[in-house]
Amino acid sequence: MRATSPASSLALSLPLAALLITGLSGCGRKAEADGAASPAVSGPAAAASVPAQNVGVVKVQLADVPVSVEASGTVTALQSVDLRAQTTSTVAQVLVKDGQNVRKGELLFRFDDRAERAALEKARAQLARDRAAQADLERQYRRAQELVAQNFVSRSALDTAQANLEAGQGLVKSDEAAVQAAQVTLGYNELRAPIGGRAGIVSVFPGSLVQANATAVPLVNIAQLDPISIAFNLPETQLGALLSATRGGPLAVEALLPDSPRGTAPIKGRVTVVDNLVDTTTGTIRVKAEFDNKAQTLWPGQYLRVRVTLRTIKGATVVPQAAVIMRGNERLVYVVAPDNTARLVPVQLRSGLGEQAVVEGLQAGQQVVVDGKQNLRPGTPLRLQAAIVKGPGGGAAPASVVASGASE
Repeated sequence: MRATSPASSLALSLPLAALLITGLSGCGRKAEADGAASPAVSGPAAAASVPAQNVGVVKVQLADVPVSVEASGTVTALQSVDLRAQTTSTVAQVLVKDGQNVRKGELLFRFDDRAERAALEKARAQLARDRAAQADLERQYRRAQELVAQNFVSRSALDTAQANLEAGQGLVKSDEAAVQAAQVTLGYNELRAPIGGRAGIVSVFPGSLVQANATAVPLVNIAQLDPISIAFNLPETQLGALLSATRGGPLAVEALLPDSPRGTAPIKGRVTVVDNLVDTTTGTIRVKAEFDNKAQTLWPGQYLRVRVTLRTIKGATVVPQAAVIMRGNERLVYVVAPDNTARLVPVQLRSGLGEQAVVEGLQAGQQVVVDGKQNLRPGTPLRLQAAIVKGPGGGAAPASVVASGASE
């Protein structure tokens, strides 16, 4: 075996050591370069790398908000009468037309009254005969008194004359009652309007046979149209607030006409009665309201919506409903922080009015995000613009907000 000398071993080791030192120094410089670059990524440049989100915002406002409840109602006439005959006869005249406005006491129908007039004349004749008989009995009684005073007749004869006179007086009174009954029966042949209002469709014609029958078809219906009422049901959970509101004075009601043009003002009325019991099958309470109806815009049987204002929240914090985020039992809104970033704030929802909501947990003047909140996370930079929101009346308008651009 060939031996290696110390000098040759040293010559081989020196180049290897130089290569090793060179590699280690290169690794060290790379590590220093990487270490120097790392702080630049994790510093403010990292936040600047997140793009600002365009959002629509509105300012939180303070307002007096009415707390209202809506329900479906049916228009009903305050008075409605079905006219039927009270005697059996034939129709002689129809003096009312379909849809005519009639006054109280106005003559509407006249029936054939010949038989009733004959009966009245007979009763009057009977009365005249019995009155003549009564006059004769009075003379006989006075004569008997004179004869008794002269002792020409007995006392019993006077008593008999007095009894005959009293019987005649009773008969006259009976005849007078018969005459009044005949007059009433004759009056049934003229049918007059018991109330003022609008007549419906007339169901008989001259010559038609009518009968005194409660189940017969009415000759005509008359309904009072002005004023008019609307009946509706409210949940029994609103009963306490409803009664409290009625104790404070007349309670206002608004009727919302179906298919009315946008912006049409509702018809205003007032609650007149709250029923004395709750319907246990539906859990509702029946309410009636009265409305002026001179223009006859409300019609009996019409189906519409009514709104009752139970109370007013003074100085309420109001935001658009669209700004509220529902997450389980939580209600949250995104608020614009002073540095124009998104901040998630919990709120309590107290009431709703159309497109607006009454909340607690915000301050007037704060800006809340309405549009674009689905793209946000807490701390996201924001680029603000005015949102288009609907007010309580349903009209859309730009929100009153001062929008400022986020720094990029």
